[in-house]
Amino acid sequence: MNQESLTQLKYSIGKYRPNQTPSPEEFNEWLTALEQLPHQVRALTAGLSTAELLYHYRPDGWTIRQVVHHLADSHMNSLIRFKLALTEDAPVIKPYREDRWAIQPDEVDEPIESSLLILQGVHSRLVRLLRSLSADDLRRTFVHPEHGKSFTLVETVGLYAWHGKHHTAHIRQALENKGIFR
Repeated sequence: MNQESLTQLKYSIGKYRPNQTPSPEEFNEWLTALEQLPHQVRALTAGLSTAELLYHYRPDGWTIRQVVHHLADSHMNSLIRFKLALTEDAPVIKPYREDRWAIQPDEVDEPIESSLLILQGVHSRLVRLLRSLSADDLRRTFVHPEHGKSFTLVETVGLYAWHGKHHTAHIRQALENKGIFR
């Protein structure tokens, strides 16, 4: 498989494009996407067998199980990042090595129900929090030390809305390809 094909599988919905100034409609679309993500992931994975949860969405990509656990890990971190940015002045956040998290026993072997419940709870709280924020709140920032720059909360809302769509597309890809990638 050539590099272009791999990139298409990795970014089937396209790469994230930051938007610091979404229209009210765009922002509401992001909130709706965040609100719906736990339900979409649960619907996509309902009734999957253990073998199907081991389907990969691309060569050397994660399994469906790992994608579901990654979404819970990542979005837990997002809620913490939002809270830090709202309660501290431009805090430096703690990055995490998602590639290393994805190979831990709880991600490789654990049934996905625990992560589905985490997504449900985190997104319930996250969306409630985001709907309460003012324009000034959304301009607050955190610093990501690996990127060496500040991120606004409004940009981060868009990022996590995209992130959920990005990985639900991966689950669909894995199911459509019936696990042919290893």
